Amino acid sequence: MKYDAGTFHYSSRRELVYGKKGMISTTHPLASQAGLEVLKKGGNAIDAIVAAAAALTVVEPSANGIGGDSFAIIWYKGEMYGLNSSGAAPELMKREAFQQKGTEIPRYGLEPVTVPGVPKGWASLVNRFGRLALSEVMEPAAVIAEEGHPVTSKIAEAWERTFHIFSKQLKDYPVLQTWFDTFCPDGKPLQAGDMWFSKGHAKTLREIGATDAEAFYTGWIADEIDAFSKKYDGYIRKKDLEQHQLEWITPLSTAYKGYDIWEMPPNGQGIIVLMALNILEELTLKDKESPDTYHKQIEAIKLAFSDGLQYISDPRSMKAKIEDMLSKEYAANRAGLITEQALSPEPGKFDNPGTVYLAAADGEGNMVSYIQSNYAGFGSGSVVPGLGISLHNRGNQFSLDENHPNVLVPGKRPFHTIIPGFITQNGKPIGPFGVMGGGMQPQAHLQVLSSMIDFQLNPQDALDAPRWQWLEGKKVLVEPQFPYPIIQDLIKRGHEVQIAASPLSFGRGQIILQQENGVLVGGTEPRADGHIAVW
Repeated sequence: MKYDAGTFHYSSRRELVYGKKGMISTTHPLASQAGLEVLKKGGNAIDAIVAAAAALTVVEPSANGIGGDSFAIIWYKGEMYGLNSSGAAPELMKREAFQQKGTEIPRYGLEPVTVPGVPKGWASLVNRFGRLALSEVMEPAAVIAEEGHPVTSKIAEAWERTFHIFSKQLKDYPVLQTWFDTFCPDGKPLQAGDMWFSKGHAKTLREIGATDAEAFYTGWIADEIDAFSKKYDGYIRKKDLEQHQLEWITPLSTAYKGYDIWEMPPNGQGIIVLMALNILEELTLKDKESPDTYHKQIEAIKLAFSDGLQYISDPRSMKAKIEDMLSKEYAANRAGLITEQALSPEPGKFDNPGTVYLAAADGEGNMVSYIQSNYAGFGSGSVVPGLGISLHNRGNQFSLDENHPNVLVPGKRPFHTIIPGFITQNGKPIGPFGVMGGGMQPQAHLQVLSSMIDFQLNPQDALDAPRWQWLEGKKVLVEPQFPYPIIQDLIKRGHEVQIAASPLSFGRGQIILQQENGVLVGGTEPRADGHIAVW
């Protein structure tokens, strides 16, 4: 039977999903099922989220990998924890080396590779909060990698897009051949329904499980990464891997209309969401589908983003205080800049695009908001031969401006786009939420939160709603199905509105909420292969 797996002529509606004993929401059915399998073996939400995350490195390699970074917000036995498992710049990665070659850090090859944090993050989550051994948690993903899985249409699109990009870059970055060898074994990109196998990936996952990730940072896998980097003139070395440390930290929060919204602190951009909510709280929002509502949301995120891009970095290098950035008084001053016309934002002054998001909850009340990324699609395009380890290119986010807080310094973490979110009320968990997608993430967080809190949309409805994306200045991109009358009104207000050809850049989200009776209710992303596994 002939058909185009990526073309749909009619709109589809997803229903809310309910469960009691557990729920895992991801961008791929097999990943969600991996989490559920571990849950049914006696694991909890933390075991399940790590199992699903490991599976996503196999079934959605176009957005994440073993060689990336991760962040998590965990609600465990009535307490909240934050995990920053992002890596730092290698000791040999120095600003002067890049300045001699050009004006920015490359996007591809081994030069932008910072220390991967994903494996240690998995091990730390399971060892601190889980019930199962990491080897058990890794096994479902390893089986998928070993036995193969059919590629979905959404991921096939990304596969083909990357194939064409890397084909053009191969001459300048010979290391990209390792990507072709791993992900295009027949010399062409995989199509929807094609099977993809990665026995090397399975081997690596099992070794991470058997050694609690020590093989990756101090053992033979670290040796392989070191040799690979030296061969292609990269900066990362085994010493950098050995020195990697993750951080257990307290998430940041702000109160918004009766709820507390939680995000991870810098070096991530989650603080932008909280700043935008503070600004939005100063404004009156009357109707969800009102041009005035969209205008105010766009202006709030523009102001918050301009501050974030100016000040967010490794917290040790920030020139602005976090408490000042989250001040309600500062938000009121910023809100006072918003008029009926679109503004070109400038940062305020203080006195002193590849990712996966997933959420899980269990019947005991534990919940996890988790995100991991290779940064730009398949990342740097550098894949450790025979091991399935796609190395990320997060170092591309560093600035080469010595006066910028995010300037490249060895041992420093770069500005990070990936952000998990969480909602509580009166000290009780409401649930995890998140929407991945580079600079779209704070904007999508704001949109789904406002939809649920300001306008009482259910979580699936909040994810289904058409999205907008601020680009820069007065430029705004909207989804193809965005209401045209609202577009016209925004243009009259001075917004330079463009209609996107596809929803690709508008993020992919998951939401799990807990009702007062303990029942879990979930929504998943219609723009991806979103799937909720439930027990």
